[in-house]
Amino acid sequence: MTNALRDKIIESLTSILPIALIVIALSITFTPLSTGTFALFTVGVVLLIIGMGCFTLGADMSMLVIGEKVGSTITHSRKIWLIALISFVIGIIVTVAEPDLQILAEQVSAVNNYLFILTVAVGVGVFLMIAMLRIVFRIKLSYIMIVFYAAAFILSIFVPHDFWAVSFDAGGVTTGPMTVPFIMSLGVGVASIRSDKKGQDDSFGLVALSSVGPIIAVLVLGIVFNVSDVPYEMTVVEEVVNTQGVLFCYLHGFGKYALEVLIAISPILIFFLLFQLSTRAFRKRQIVRILFGFLYTVVGLMLFLTGANVGFMPVGMEIGQSLADLWGGWLLIPVGMLIGYYIVKAEPAVAVLTKQVEEVSNGSISQRAMGLAMSIGVCVSVGLAMVRVLTGLNIFWLLIPGYAISLGLT
Repeated sequence: MTNALRDKIIESLTSILPIALIVIALSITFTPLSTGTFALFTVGVVLLIIGMGCFTLGADMSMLVIGEKVGSTITHSRKIWLIALISFVIGIIVTVAEPDLQILAEQVSAVNNYLFILTVAVGVGVFLMIAMLRIVFRIKLSYIMIVFYAAAFILSIFVPHDFWAVSFDAGGVTTGPMTVPFIMSLGVGVASIRSDKKGQDDSFGLVALSSVGPIIAVLVLGIVFNVSDVPYEMTVVEEVVNTQGVLFCYLHGFGKYALEVLIAISPILIFFLLFQLSTRAFRKRQIVRILFGFLYTVVGLMLFLTGANVGFMPVGMEIGQSLADLWGGWLLIPVGMLIGYYIVKAEPAVAVLTKQVEEVSNGSISQRAMGLAMSIGVCVSVGLAMVRVLTGLNIFWLLIPGYAISLGLT
């Protein structure tokens, strides 16, 4: 296990180091950073590397194993109502546990945090249920995607323009570090029961369909509550001037994010224990390994979130503000695209996703090729987002062509 952790940390080092070098280059040239902020960033880089390594190892040992076993078990039962119910419950549990959703909810002041989180969680639960039933009934993914994205764009007509961005941002929670391992492995487990040639192909698409759920759910929320003003609240970052301030910031961060991660992981752990008690699906040695996996996941997420929020957030804000004052802010476009390209590799969920796709496809879709494609896609998307911010272009005219192209490719 020591060798496995070492390999994971080396992988995370190669993913995060390019971002660190970009920030250092910017701090030397266009956007000089304060000493305290740079110290926070340096410690944050170390925490991100260790945290990402621990998390990916923990996900391999626990959540991926549990997800596959749950998917195969409920599908083997041949009970449609059980597949639907378990899928719905899992969708809610993993979404509520998603740290990204907590951050997004805090930024949307127009809607109560708990109501927003519950809405997104129900949206994921409903659409994960639909995605699982799609595999069972062998319905083509593109048909369902076209219908529901069309429904999303129709619903967007009835909400304020500012709420469009919030709704589509909500879809991003299904690409977080908690949801991707569980949802992807569920699909693998369900597809493993099917004996036809397209069984493995149908194991994909769960994350894609689950992403539609929050979008539609939040749009409906905006219509029901007639939301008219949707400002994003910027998080105020405390200025740090010395090493003692750095220490206090990280001690506070460790306490805060350790509690958040424990609260987030608890429902998944309880679900696993109840599943084991009712099915006896795992042997004693497997249970011990899974519990160690949960431990690695908790430690990894705690370190990763602390490093990202305490170390990277102040740097991102300082760099963004400095670049916005240079040459009308147009330098934000190439810098944002460059960071967008490399930030994909530093996302724990991406490491889990690309590895699982490579395994399920028997190497025909390599982890490296998929990672490259995702990096290019995020690079272009960040560039377009920066153009929209600088020009005031309506987000609707970027979303429609983008989703139309992606649906056409499916």
